[in-house]
Amino acid sequence: MSTIAGPRLRTLEELLAYPEDGVDRELIRGELRERQMTRRNRWHSVVESRIASILWAWLGDRSEPGGEIVSGEAGFVLRRDPDSSVGIDVAYVSPEVAAAKPTSPYFEGPPVLAVEILSPSDTQEDIDEKIELYLETGVAIVWIVNTRLRTVTVYRPDARPILISGDEELTAEPHLPGFRVPVGEIFGK
Repeated sequence: MSTIAGPRLRTLEELLAYPEDGVDRELIRGELRERQMTRRNRWHSVVESRIASILWAWLGDRSEPGGEIVSGEAGFVLRRDPDSSVGIDVAYVSPEVAAAKPTSPYFEGPPVLAVEILSPSDTQEDIDEKIELYLETGVAIVWIVNTRLRTVTVYRPDARPILISGDEELTAEPHLPGFRVPVGEIFGK
């Protein structure tokens, strides 16, 4: 009886050895995913900046919980063996993950909050796969931001997704204590 071998699983170290050649590469459960770099657009960039600024203001207003806000496809190793490493548009990193001694340009461990802003090149399959990966690796909250529809869909483990729009408030309790913002503020009302 013969068996069919699956795709060769790769490691973060192998991923980092690829050249900077205009190809976006991530590892999903050890499998290499490649696609052309997303062409950014003004709506994506403005919303990414607003979300990062709003999160920085929230973090700066409290002494706890600490941590960091990162943006611009910040690299995360969500898990090892098989390696899953991705770039995230905006993320809130716990104090523990932020303080870990770096062994690569990536954060080692999942963020508390992962924010993905949809790009024209994103497919539903790609987004669904990332949401599933984030939740199974310990990301507590995932926001999928649609700049065209001006909505945020919130995903949490063991909960149904929630679509938020307009003047509805986006919250992240208990993981981001006291965080509240009307969704319209993210899009510039």
